[in-house]
Amino acid sequence: MKIDMKRIVGVVLIAALGMQACQPNATVAVETVDETAFLYDGLEFDMPKVEEPSFPDYTVSIEEYGAVGDGLTENSEAINQAILEVSQNGGGKVVIPKGIWLTGPIKLQSNVNLNTEDGALVLFSTDFDLYPIVATSFEGLETFRCTSPINGKNLTNVAITGGGVFDGSGDSWRPVKRSKLTEAQWRKFVKSGGVTSDDEQTWYPSEKSKKGDTAGNFNVPDLNSLAEFEEVKDFLRPVMVNIISSNKVLFDGPTFQNSPAWNLHPIMCENVILRNLTIRNPWYSQNGDGLDLESCKNVLIYNNSFDVGDDAICFKSGKDEDGLKRNIPTENVIVRDNIVYHGHGGFVVGSEMSGGVKNVHVSHCTFIGTDCGLRFKSTRGRGGVVEQIYISEINMVDIGAEAIRFNLFYGGESPVASDGSVGKDMAKAKEVAVTRTTPSFRDIYIKNVTSTGSGVAAFFQGLPEMKLKNIQLENVMLEGERGITMIDADDIVFTNVTIKQQKGAGLTTFNTSGLQMTGLEVRELEGPSINIYGEETKNFVLANSHIDKAEVNIGSEVDLKSVELN
Repeated sequence: MKIDMKRIVGVVLIAALGMQACQPNATVAVETVDETAFLYDGLEFDMPKVEEPSFPDYTVSIEEYGAVGDGLTENSEAINQAILEVSQNGGGKVVIPKGIWLTGPIKLQSNVNLNTEDGALVLFSTDFDLYPIVATSFEGLETFRCTSPINGKNLTNVAITGGGVFDGSGDSWRPVKRSKLTEAQWRKFVKSGGVTSDDEQTWYPSEKSKKGDTAGNFNVPDLNSLAEFEEVKDFLRPVMVNIISSNKVLFDGPTFQNSPAWNLHPIMCENVILRNLTIRNPWYSQNGDGLDLESCKNVLIYNNSFDVGDDAICFKSGKDEDGLKRNIPTENVIVRDNIVYHGHGGFVVGSEMSGGVKNVHVSHCTFIGTDCGLRFKSTRGRGGVVEQIYISEINMVDIGAEAIRFNLFYGGESPVASDGSVGKDMAKAKEVAVTRTTPSFRDIYIKNVTSTGSGVAAFFQGLPEMKLKNIQLENVMLEGERGITMIDADDIVFTNVTIKQQKGAGLTTFNTSGLQMTGLEVRELEGPSINIYGEETKNFVLANSHIDKAEVNIGSEVDLKSVELN
């Protein structure tokens, strides 16, 4: 049940009995209850209270500026004029009433609350000419993209509130893989126009879109000039909501759906509150993330629902050299009481985290049918430190891949497969020199987690030169087809962890040192419960477990003195 943040309790204070109420400019003082106080209870790190925006008591409707909610009239000028004039006059509320409001990009302004009434649908135009190319950041790189349908930069006191819906008309922008659609859906896309790839396995909305899909830097074309970007303009899908370098930002209530690329993208912002939101994208939407919080500080994310085509709640801080140069972490964030349905990951850090991520609390979330549950990813060349992450009270069901996944070989090769299989690939991962571009994940605490019906219980993949460090699991039950695989990790603590795998070993480790397990339970099947591999294995301790020594398989390269079973 969502908390009604607009509920207030107050007492009208009358200075002179009956007299002040008779005055034409009388004001009413209202005492409000802090509905966010519970979010800070027991917080594991110091964090200032997030400041919420406030607005003057002044309201206009976009209809006063000539907007027509018939779904046919293009209302960009009316909506933007209303927002601009309210901002220039000191601020207030701009109301979008019930209706279908067709529009191009909306530019937010300081001291304005853009409020959508119940029944209001803001439908963004499919006319690509309304979205000129601008310099921005996408996937952690400084680049050019089309203007976002909702955008703002260097703002203070800004909000989007109410019960309306913002629809980004993303299907008109996104390439779609044939393998992700039914045959009827595929025929519908082809019939709508656009072009297909040479092998007829991908649909593009236009020739420009197809031309941009090259072997460059994934979704950020490796081009050198604005003119070259213009040649592939339709490929440069914008994020739906792009808020840059702003302070006191509130999104409360609306639905954001069908975005061209990512849905919500606050970047380098401070004092951000995202609550009571419904965030949706089709499951087949490539790069259809729900929320990408990038290099932001002091943030609350709670009481939201996600059902998207890529990562749901994702934290970033820039990519490679651009991210290292910016050097702004995402920090001081509380994530609570959210539900995630479809998505590549429920709560995700990375893979663009070159500026670091720290001081994050995630609790009381539910993931249903998500591909991965808790997902941490990076790779060599990114740099950045992810640390002081506290995760608790998480329930997961029907997770397609891993309930918990750490992968510092994102996009690379691992010496051990996520299902625990080993062999000739064990020698692939070689240690390289540690530099400023070496990513580090450490001091991450996960407790009171239950997951059932996953493909893999958990996967922990560090780097030979920078192992996962101090990852702690406490009171965790993971049930799935496969157990846990752990590679290149150090100082890992399991306390009261239960693994219920359907096949294979419950736990397979490779070159992991300082693994301390107390009260480990593993479903007993034929074969070993635990596999231990790697000559770098040290200080492997299993205590207070029902597992018999005969159920532990130790590789010949492992020093038996480094393994303690009792």
